[in-house]
Amino acid sequence: MKKILLAQCLTSVALLTGCNLDLEPLDKLADQNYYNNRKELEVFTNGFYADFPTAENLYSETADIIVPTTLSTEVLGTRTVPQSGGGWSWGQLSNINTFLKDCSRCNDEAARKEFEAVARFFRAYFYYDKVKRFGEVPWFDEPLSSTNDRLYAPRTPRNELINNILADLDFAAENLPTAKNLYRVTKWTALALKSRVCLYEGTWRKYHGFEGYETYLKAAAEAAEMFIDNSPYTIYNAGEQPYRDLFAADKAKAEEVILARNYNSALSIVHSANLYFLSGGASPGMNKKVVNSYLMKDGTRFTDLPNYNSMQYYDEMQNRDPRLAQTIVTPGYKRIGESTVTSVNFGATTTGYQIIKWVSTTASDGYNKSQNDIPLFRTAEVMLNFAEAKAELGTLTQADLDKSVKKLRDRVGMPNINLASANSNPDPYLEANETGYPNVSGANKGVILEIRRERTIELVAEGLRYDDLMRWKAGKTFEKQFKGMFIPALDSNKHFVICDLNGNGQADAQDVCVYEGDLNNVKTYSEVANITQFLKLGVNLQLANGNNGGNIIVHDIANKQRSWNETRDYLYPIPQDQITIYGGVIKQNPEW
Repeated sequence: MKKILLAQCLTSVALLTGCNLDLEPLDKLADQNYYNNRKELEVFTNGFYADFPTAENLYSETADIIVPTTLSTEVLGTRTVPQSGGGWSWGQLSNINTFLKDCSRCNDEAARKEFEAVARFFRAYFYYDKVKRFGEVPWFDEPLSSTNDRLYAPRTPRNELINNILADLDFAAENLPTAKNLYRVTKWTALALKSRVCLYEGTWRKYHGFEGYETYLKAAAEAAEMFIDNSPYTIYNAGEQPYRDLFAADKAKAEEVILARNYNSALSIVHSANLYFLSGGASPGMNKKVVNSYLMKDGTRFTDLPNYNSMQYYDEMQNRDPRLAQTIVTPGYKRIGESTVTSVNFGATTTGYQIIKWVSTTASDGYNKSQNDIPLFRTAEVMLNFAEAKAELGTLTQADLDKSVKKLRDRVGMPNINLASANSNPDPYLEANETGYPNVSGANKGVILEIRRERTIELVAEGLRYDDLMRWKAGKTFEKQFKGMFIPALDSNKHFVICDLNGNGQADAQDVCVYEGDLNNVKTYSEVANITQFLKLGVNLQLANGNNGGNIIVHDIANKQRSWNETRDYLYPIPQDQITIYGGVIKQNPEW
């Protein structure tokens, strides 16, 4: 009974958000008789897994790729200094450090090392999140109480923080199990996280003007290559739509997924992905610039086509990278397990590009009905980390692309990136400020842009985009207009236009009618007799050129509703109560 109560209590301990590091609850649970065997170590460390993001944290990401009804304060540029909270929390760290101190009671050396490795993995994960958020923070490697003087130590220099994180990850990689495990961290999870951390740190330093970026990019490439060459993982490619199935599967695909968050309706562990993407609540839609970034099926650039930006929906969806049709609704779309063609639901998307990544069968429709596992680390990301790190270093070869990006492209029948061609002919669309990549230069500019294209497409809605923009110093992209599909001009006499979404040349239930004025007047025309979706210009819909058509405009910025401060917004503000508590030892982040 004692062990059951411990596991239940640790679930709550792991969710602490305050700065109180008093350990009285842990002292009561972890008395002198605890930590004696493998099972007790495992039960205690189970609570650490609550640190991972939930399904909602990942699929509801908002940056510049996905445009929901309500934008985050980061995207809007409306963050303020919080009085308290704000992510400045140390409860889980206290939990981890307490375990690391007390697990020495266990005489089973193999078990002790394994679960010490688990704890050090999560300490690295904890501090990685803090560095991304605040920059430099104090490093604590021992349990502290509210009376301990070390609690109010100054910030630890960034170099030392990152090196401590990497030391923890190296220990984890050395001592964690090597066998696959979907729901527990392993050696391969540690290497995947190390590649992520080092790529972040290396590119952050490179694009924010700090020294030492080469060291971390080399470490990122080495960790990723060790994973690629030695791990038991590959790219999942079974079935007709393997990319789609990777995210819709109830049980994560163990061929590719290194670590997943487990969801199971039988255990009442569920989420609401189907509701989020199919209902009219958040109404997330893909940004037009991302749709433009998907290549043609033969590997040529969509944005090299004449009039690409004024193509209507049906035409622009033809002969594209198959991942586009496995990520958003395209002509001919059918739900998994269904035979009926479903068109775009304009009541459930801001842009007309309705996202269906993470959408599973109709049995999971509704609030808290989805039970598909959510990948937290997968092989595709590690391969992209490898390619990007080497491209940023200037050491990328065609063989490197063949062992990384090519495998992702092979899954969907797309040609690989050609290194020489990419660098000799950089994509002018990706170079433009609209795409959010203004700082790339040098001889490897072309392939860096192509790898960013690949990362954007492969990892959309997996919770990584905001961090990518921060490390690339590309926050100004939030100030750019968010656009949707192109709508032709309204008929000047009838005051409506029918968008032929399925390309059959006739009005039917798969299409949408955009109109102005009175809907009843529009319905008198025979052309719209079979139309079931109507969008009113000026109320439900804003077009770039009004009734003369143009792209759908979402969250108009004509009045400068969004702003990004280049010298402030790449870090979060420290809560004011912590500035006060620390007595000025910790200063506020610049310009907050």
